[in-house]
Amino acid sequence: MEGGKLIIFSAPSGSGKTTIVRYLLEQPELNLAFSVSATSRPRRGKEKHGEHYYFMSISEFKNHIKQGDFLEWEEVYRDNFYGTLISEVERLWQEGKNVIFDIDVAGGLRIKRKFPEKTLAVFVKPPSVDELKIRLKKRSTESDEKINMRIAKASVELATAPQFDRIIKNYDLDVALKEAHQLVAEFVGAVPKSGEDKSAN
Repeated sequence: MEGGKLIIFSAPSGSGKTTIVRYLLEQPELNLAFSVSATSRPRRGKEKHGEHYYFMSISEFKNHIKQGDFLEWEEVYRDNFYGTLISEVERLWQEGKNVIFDIDVAGGLRIKRKFPEKTLAVFVKPPSVDELKIRLKKRSTESDEKINMRIAKASVELATAPQFDRIIKNYDLDVALKEAHQLVAEFVGAVPKSGEDKSAN
């Protein structure tokens, strides 16, 4: 596989990584395209196939695993699979894009290990686990049981933060967005908007 750069944003659910990724996708100078993950979980709300996820049955997902179609995959919860299709990344690279991922911590680290020179792996750290719980409850998309599962998983995921290239602390969203933009712009070689020296802080 040859192509552009890979930018990974990983974090526990509710940390704000999706908001950061959406913001970066709106910055044309970064030349980013979003890698849509595959999942065996049911759709939530207004989610669309091919836009938010590639939705598959469990048997369909397992079949793709057997055929070696995934760059990385993980059973996040029992019978709840997520993965990155090789064909998705190749399609975006053929369009001349740098590929950005909003992905589970374990999946992000697997991609980093496969493409160490091409990948920038960023961990988004929430203010606290208590704040995470508040954010997840505000979403009102999952049961208390599911939220508690996510919180338990978050404690484990937070311990992996040092394995990433950079950590962004999302205590203030505006500050986090600026930091993320600067990191990605430097990595992909984008010219800063104001025309200043890229090495300047």
